[in-house]
Amino acid sequence: MRIWAIANQKGGVGKTTTTLALGRNLAAQGKRVLLIDLDPHSSLTRAFGVPVDPPPRGVLDLFAESPAALATLANPSAIPGLDFICAQAALATLERRSASQPGLGLALQNALTRHAGGHDYILLDCAPTLGLLMINALAAAHRLVIPTQAEPLALHGLAGMVRTAEMVERSRRRPLPVSILPTLFDRRTRVGNETLKKMQDLYGERVWEDAIPVDTRICNPSALTVAAVAGEYPGRGLSAYRRALEWILAEDALCLEQAA
Repeated sequence: MRIWAIANQKGGVGKTTTTLALGRNLAAQGKRVLLIDLDPHSSLTRAFGVPVDPPPRGVLDLFAESPAALATLANPSAIPGLDFICAQAALATLERRSASQPGLGLALQNALTRHAGGHDYILLDCAPTLGLLMINALAAAHRLVIPTQAEPLALHGLAGMVRTAEMVERSRRRPLPVSILPTLFDRRTRVGNETLKKMQDLYGERVWEDAIPVDTRICNPSALTVAAVAGEYPGRGLSAYRRALEWILAEDALCLEQAA
């Protein structure tokens, strides 16, 4: 079982879309995939059509004094092989609870360690906030995937996310490989091309050599929760995510080979 955290400390970079697209494409390869929504805003949960009120069972139940088993919280989706766990707005209260409830920083990792749901990949859709939930995700993950726009302001968020990954890597004393995925890219703009080049110069092989283009057909993440029809879902965005997935899988395989 491989665990990937999809995270960036900047919002609006396509984290939920990336989580859904990568998960969908892994499922299309015959993998059993579990998506976990760690954002109190619950964008991934809403993409699957789950109402926010009343609050569904989900991630918050992993942080209870008697935590639920991960497998009992998983919901099947319309896509074969793809399951998901809901977020709840009350996740925003965890920061306050952590002062009086020790061990919350490793609650997710403990749940994942005990998980016996038969999933090949677990993707963690993180909130754009450096806090308890993101630290939980990074502590548990085998890989960090950072979606980031190819624009100058996004480089600051990317730098902060890379520093956070390095800090967590030192703390947990095992590698946290980083895959940087340029998103929402418009090749027609000079600033986009210049920023992508600067990103590649700064972070080298950790950056995918291509980029996910702007595609209105996947601007609404709900479009990625619908079962495939003949010929698969159309659009250059999802096609680019397929290529990006192959790159991430190759990087993951190389890391496993080096660790063996």
